[in-house]
Amino acid sequence: MHDRTPAVFSRRLRALVDWLGALALAGGLLAACSSSPPPAPTSPMGIVQDRPVPTTVLMNDDGRPTSLATYRGKDIVVAPFLSLCQDECPLVTGAFIALQRDVAAAGLSGKVVFMEVSVDPWRDSPARLRAYSTQFGAHWPLLTGSEPTVRAFWKFFGVYFAKVPEQQPAKTDWWTGKPLTFDVDHTDGFILIDATGHERFITVQPPNLHGKLSPGLKALLNAGGLQNLDSQTPSSWTIPEALADVGWLVGRTITPATS
Repeated sequence: MHDRTPAVFSRRLRALVDWLGALALAGGLLAACSSSPPPAPTSPMGIVQDRPVPTTVLMNDDGRPTSLATYRGKDIVVAPFLSLCQDECPLVTGAFIALQRDVAAAGLSGKVVFMEVSVDPWRDSPARLRAYSTQFGAHWPLLTGSEPTVRAFWKFFGVYFAKVPEQQPAKTDWWTGKPLTFDVDHTDGFILIDATGHERFITVQPPNLHGKLSPGLKALLNAGGLQNLDSQTPSSWTIPEALADVGWLVGRTITPATS
């Protein structure tokens, strides 16, 4: 015969609540113990390493001297680019805009710095970089310098660049309205630098945006760039993949907040 008095029922209810609470706590602790930082980038995408970066003095878009050391204490995502690029650079800028939004949505905008450093020291003046930032939404440090300085900076990372003839018919300079007279071939990809000033990862693969790019940046593309926007190589990286790599750098999973 079961005792169904109110006092006994109350004691059994409290015991059940306590047991459920303990079970929930144990589950939470187990989940916390089993959580781990995001994995390192995969080898097909790029190279994971750990070496101090150079302190080469460049110029920001205000014409003031700066270097990677200026951003010590923050994680850096940096890419080679030129403001007159007609192929991969507008895609990288578009990818950085999306990545920056996701990082900000995760509350990490004060910890992660996106940055593009020119491979066109002949034309990328601070004034041109300011105009590029305003016109195309590249709201992060844009750095340039003299040809010897820029070459010294990029040599450390193994980034190649060289003047090549402009394809004909020549595209128009978006800033001056004049026909372009040459182009610049260069290494693609991006580099991750940790808060201590060490290079941690580099990829030389282009981004895959699956055809999504702002009209302004899309207008910069030549025929090859438009083809790459719509159909990239299998080794290219996507925004979620790059975001996972940034998450690995900061030691925290970042959930994509943009489509």
